Amino acid sequence: MPARGLITSGSYSITVRMTASLDPGVIGRVATAIGDAGGVVTAIDVADSRSDAIILDVTCSAADGEHAEEIVTALRAVQDVTVGKVSDRTFLLHLGGKLEVRSRVQLKTRDDLSMAYTPGVARVCLALAANPDDVRRLTIKGNTVAVVTDGSAVLGLGDLGPGPALPVMEGKAALFKRFAGIDAWPICLDTKDVDEIVRTVELIAPGFGGINLEDISAPRCFEIERRLRERLSIPVFHDDQHGTAIVVLAALANALRVVEKSLSTVRVVVAGAGAAGTAIVTLLLAAGMKNVLVWDREGILDGDDERLSGAKLELARRTNPEHRRGDLREALVGADVFVGVAAGGILQPEDLEVMAPDAVVFPLANPTPEVDPIAARKYAAVVASGRSDVPNQINNVLAFPGVFRGLLDARAREITTEMLLAAARALSRIVTDEQLNANYIVPSVFDPAVAPAVAASVRESAIAAAERAKPRKASWET
Repeated sequence: MPARGLITSGSYSITVRMTASLDPGVIGRVATAIGDAGGVVTAIDVADSRSDAIILDVTCSAADGEHAEEIVTALRAVQDVTVGKVSDRTFLLHLGGKLEVRSRVQLKTRDDLSMAYTPGVARVCLALAANPDDVRRLTIKGNTVAVVTDGSAVLGLGDLGPGPALPVMEGKAALFKRFAGIDAWPICLDTKDVDEIVRTVELIAPGFGGINLEDISAPRCFEIERRLRERLSIPVFHDDQHGTAIVVLAALANALRVVEKSLSTVRVVVAGAGAAGTAIVTLLLAAGMKNVLVWDREGILDGDDERLSGAKLELARRTNPEHRRGDLREALVGADVFVGVAAGGILQPEDLEVMAPDAVVFPLANPTPEVDPIAARKYAAVVASGRSDVPNQINNVLAFPGVFRGLLDARAREITTEMLLAAARALSRIVTDEQLNANYIVPSVFDPAVAPAVAASVRESAIAAAERAKPRKASWET
């Protein structure tokens, strides 16, 4: 472990090119130096061998950027070793971007060209003009999602703008393809004006089967989503809100199975009244939870608090039935569940002592959780977080690929709360009774059953909703 007590991560992985003597003990000294500096060796490769030296590529994981520099400094001090180029493997992965466009059809002959492009494509254009409903069937629209951002709330980093947001949007698109076979494309908008964002998405919508809003700050994200849902005939999904809510509900349902408590009777404290917190609360209430408190900068939100307005006031009026007031620690007294989507380090592990027996604690802030999830295990029966290095990772990739796969397959025109609940139910049921325990309340993001199960449930819900919306012909029997 590093001296600062941090956990190493593949996201801070470096490869160091070095020239070493032919001394048989040199590789051992290199590995020891990395270990003494708190790094973790993941590979030592001989890139070249000469009569007087060997060229080594040493790959290791660090805890952060500063720690990586400490490891390199330690390597420079190793006897009979000369350190050369140091490569940050995360930056290497992003070189040139993470996406490319490939044709699904071969273009090898004149006949191929005449069908894929002019003149044959004209026949398809005219057919679509005559029957617009076929656009989803005969074009990429039926399998394409726009990942739209203004860069105003990038990860937990804040307002970085559209350019710095692009790597996240590329990553999102890569996940769509990897887990659901969906072609997604990043759309980074150089404006924070709600009207401009809404109008821009309206204009590009004909080329997509769905819109995934991403990393747009609250409260503007609520207005943007609402207006786009009213105006577009394709589903609009804000993953920071609804993707998070789906996975939290699924994980919480399973956590409560572990501690033998029910959704309808537990008291839940949600820290953070932003986009994610609001969506989580909304879905928890829709699932049947009755006693939910929300804490934010103003303290416990109460509908009678004259300081509140807008989205926070509306959220307060739907929660806190006992009209409690106070700080976060007071909110936790007697609570069965804590869900954090606020900021890192706002609680100490011992603050959880006041919660009810067999407490469930989900500190989800990234990259630093609200409370150390490892230390929280002393006070809680079940702990989940956004981290991949401890059990029970709450990761949106468990939800959004399957959700959009189901929506696209159903040719859905909207997304409803019932579809979100269907996704959460499907996700929770992947964990069987035999598998379920305090360290396994959600499946792995690489579980091949996840996306198909979520997609099937959402597709069924969307088809049922479309059937209910169809106009019924009057008849003597009705």
